[in-house]
Amino acid sequence: MSTYGTKFYQDYEELKRMLGESGQDYDMDLIDKAYQLADKMHGDQRRVSGVPYILHPTSVACILVELGMDSESVAAALLHDVVEDTPITIEEITSMFSKEIAKLINGVTKLKKLPTSSKEEQQAENIRKMFIAMAEDIRVIIIKLADRLHNMRTIDCMREQKRRDIARETMELYAPIAHRLGIRTIKEEMEDLSLHYLDPIGYKEIEDKLNQKKADRAEFLERIKETVSRRVHEMMPEAKIEGRVKSINGIYRKTIMQGKTFEQIYDIFAVRVIVDTMAECYNVMGIIHDQFQPLPNRFKDYISTPKPNNYRSLHTTVVDKEAVPFEVQIRTWEMHQTAEYGIAAHWKYKLRLNKKDKLEERIAWVRQMLENQKDAEDSSALLGSIKTDLTAEEVFVFTPKGDLKSLPMGATTIDMAYAIHSEVGNRMVGAKVDQRIVPIDYQVKTGEIIEIITAKEGGPKRDWLNIVKTSEARSKIRSWFKKERREENIIEGKSELIRELKKNRILISEEEMEEILKPVMQRQHCSTFDDFCAAIGYGGIQLWKCLPKIKDEYQKRVDSEKPKKQQIADMQVEKAPISKKIRNGIVVEGIDDILIKFAGCCNPLPGDDIVGFVTRGHGLSVHKRSCTNVPRDISSDEEKARWIPVRWDDDVKDTFSANLEICAYDRTGLLADVTNQLSLMHIFITALQSKEATNKESGLTSVYITVSVNGKDHLRSIIQKLMKIKGIVSVERK
Repeated sequence: MSTYGTKFYQDYEELKRMLGESGQDYDMDLIDKAYQLADKMHGDQRRVSGVPYILHPTSVACILVELGMDSESVAAALLHDVVEDTPITIEEITSMFSKEIAKLINGVTKLKKLPTSSKEEQQAENIRKMFIAMAEDIRVIIIKLADRLHNMRTIDCMREQKRRDIARETMELYAPIAHRLGIRTIKEEMEDLSLHYLDPIGYKEIEDKLNQKKADRAEFLERIKETVSRRVHEMMPEAKIEGRVKSINGIYRKTIMQGKTFEQIYDIFAVRVIVDTMAECYNVMGIIHDQFQPLPNRFKDYISTPKPNNYRSLHTTVVDKEAVPFEVQIRTWEMHQTAEYGIAAHWKYKLRLNKKDKLEERIAWVRQMLENQKDAEDSSALLGSIKTDLTAEEVFVFTPKGDLKSLPMGATTIDMAYAIHSEVGNRMVGAKVDQRIVPIDYQVKTGEIIEIITAKEGGPKRDWLNIVKTSEARSKIRSWFKKERREENIIEGKSELIRELKKNRILISEEEMEEILKPVMQRQHCSTFDDFCAAIGYGGIQLWKCLPKIKDEYQKRVDSEKPKKQQIADMQVEKAPISKKIRNGIVVEGIDDILIKFAGCCNPLPGDDIVGFVTRGHGLSVHKRSCTNVPRDISSDEEKARWIPVRWDDDVKDTFSANLEICAYDRTGLLADVTNQLSLMHIFITALQSKEATNKESGLTSVYITVSVNGKDHLRSIIQKLMKIKGIVSVERK
């Protein structure tokens, strides 16, 4: 499977051999010095597989030599784990080598575990740190990609869940980064390796189908290459013609995820023609269309309109005399080097960058991404936005003046408006697509001409935050509300805060509120209570994520204000034997042998505020505190004696049923996409029902699904995944 050789681990002798055969002028003294230090510091350390640890950095260095990276990058690769896993410091690296190499190593070194951070927050902060270093020196991420690729090649020895977690992060974060940098060789291997662990059955199915027709495929490609060669070499004798087969993950996305058959995928087989000049590319295109029948709407000119990662090539799909479709890619040698190695081709081939292709401009998207996230108060929101912005699925649309804009799949006309300019987005009141008025939440498609209709006055709407796809648009909308509507934000945020506190039975005055919220405000980087309310108002802070901390602070205050006598009484009560029963993950104080069931009207989950109701003859019914069947003020309810406090056990291990309503645009394969996504997450489906579109004009349909989850946070992650499926408008818990 590896594109870099059959050995997963390569030692220093192999690295030196590759350096010597590379044809590049490497600083062997520097690289040898780096290896000697790495070997000394890692000493007897071993990988999980049991192999000497030093073989990992030497293998990473070999990958970088394959990519053609420079001496400093290779030296940093050899040392990339010494600061994280050995006593040596960055300061010592700086004094022994250089500030440049120290910066590269520091960029790929994880932060030490922060005592108050969750695993997700820690991951997000490490990603933020890596992106900041990447913006200063793009070699940081290339070293990190090589490190991750070697880890993916060698994770068989890890336990299954660990393999899946690493594979998912690779598929969602590192492979898209490799795609954005244009490093196809790393991107495709990462995707295939990740798929192998995320869906081994689907991977094996495609692999078997490819192997079944391996001989036929080789014969077919040779025949096509020979046919193309006869005509092309008459005019361009130096042209190179080669065949390629689509990656397993590429086929998987179109077959299993889009519901297509092998026969419906036209680019499984491809012939690539590499020539010397751009003019020759278009000449070859004419020859190909003269030899074979082109398929309509299957011609793509990425030379005149390159992809954001600077990929340039002509693509056309044609059929041979036996009606077998195949793709032809035509490019120059320089385009080919960039297509295979992306940003790394700058070092490997010493590409001469013209004024339109400066290295700084090639990585401008990194700085833009950081700029979009500078106001993010929430680490998980940062990570989610980065993954969204890095999505490999893109659409290419035009302004009325012909300017090309690249947006992620599912982006709306609002995203397009903000991609043009923040002022265009802020003053947007409507949009036209190909001269036709469309709804403001219309999802744009490749090739469309988008005209944004603006007004002299006005501003964005708050609900746009729930519509836009890009973090750039979301950041600019929040920025507008932050600057232009501060007073309105404070009122809106304060109202939402008071409403949520009441819902959670936190009854305090506004003066007490500010005091209790101080630790929460500090954590969210808000210096005043008004700043905190304003951030809630413009969407910078998601209040539900702060509620657990607010409850803790409130309880501390309640406990500290108890009279001393009451505290003594409480201690005496605590010392007395209290009957405590734990069933189904529910703790009931003071009641023995009672049947516990969960109310079907609200289906509470771990993480929900709950309350118990003693029924007649059916035990204790547990409800969400916000359930419509629970009175707002239990103390004044006629049956208040039957409402008793209950809570979730600290270590709930049961699974619970959760009902979801999915609203989506009706299309073929929708249910397959939903069930496949849940299957990838190992979610058990207990019920599934879909309804035809109730409104034929809107095309919206509803899918009702019941899944097994282990808590509220688990359900939230499921909803986030489902929302990424094409055509889904909303997913709500019922």
